[in-house]
Amino acid sequence: MAKSMFSFLQMPVLYFYVLSVCYSDFKLKAKHLLHAIPFVIANLVMIPRFYAVNTESKYALFENYNRIWEIIYIHISIELQFIIYITFIFVILNRYKKIYQQNFSDTSSKAFLWLFQFTLASAIIHSVVLVKNILKYTDRGKTFDSVQLLVSVLALIVICWYVFKALKYPELFNGVDSKTQLVTTSIDKKTVIRSEEINQLTSYMETEKPYLNPSLSIRNLAQELNMNSRDLSILINQRLNQHFFDFVNEYRIKEAMNILKNPNKKDVTILEILYEVGFNSKSSFNSAFKKHTGKTPTEYKKLA
Repeated sequence: MAKSMFSFLQMPVLYFYVLSVCYSDFKLKAKHLLHAIPFVIANLVMIPRFYAVNTESKYALFENYNRIWEIIYIHISIELQFIIYITFIFVILNRYKKIYQQNFSDTSSKAFLWLFQFTLASAIIHSVVLVKNILKYTDRGKTFDSVQLLVSVLALIVICWYVFKALKYPELFNGVDSKTQLVTTSIDKKTVIRSEEINQLTSYMETEKPYLNPSLSIRNLAQELNMNSRDLSILINQRLNQHFFDFVNEYRIKEAMNILKNPNKKDVTILEILYEVGFNSKSSFNSAFKKHTGKTPTEYKKLA
């Protein structure tokens, strides 16, 4: 019975986990206890049928377990809860990705990719669990046992994968500040962006080349320019109509193109170039280069 009841806490815990990875300042608060309401209601529902009866009546309940309306209610509630929370999680991930794109120069967020994969894996496993629960009411043969074994194997695989990720990529667990707002939601009519600010920004990018720093963030750049990070974000996203990582990577690609065209550097490898101009992975460099030039770095080098 405890196993069934604690199933109501699985999705809230996953939801809090996603929040904690996405947002570095996330902390559990008293208001989060509200997520335990379905768990409390389910236990209250079972009081007359299970908690308030003698041992003999408890055994009788399990003889006809899957035909009792309270148990059916619990199963349906758990499935509905899963759909609601998995939707919330994907909404959070979508917002996190947009904030990341507007504030960081790396072309991809490993944390986002990891959480998306983890959530997708959870959804797939739970879909198999749903099939298993349906078979519980319609099938008493070997099919139910096979699906139950499949669920156990899948769960073991995901747990091992999770531990492997946590050990090999500890940086996955560094999030953004939850107070960071999306530009589309934070901009107001009073914000005035002067043309000299754009000139200051482009001039600084061309002369000081801050984009060569692979860890450059909009907050770092704003400090270097003595600007408010919010104003700089609005400047780039609204006036220049680019995400921060697109804006920065445009300068990185131009720098890479100059190196590729330089006959004195014809022996420099693509890998050396991508690290030199501020990228930290070959895949992100290739994607950004093709996006800006329509060619791969290798193709461009041959033509140059």
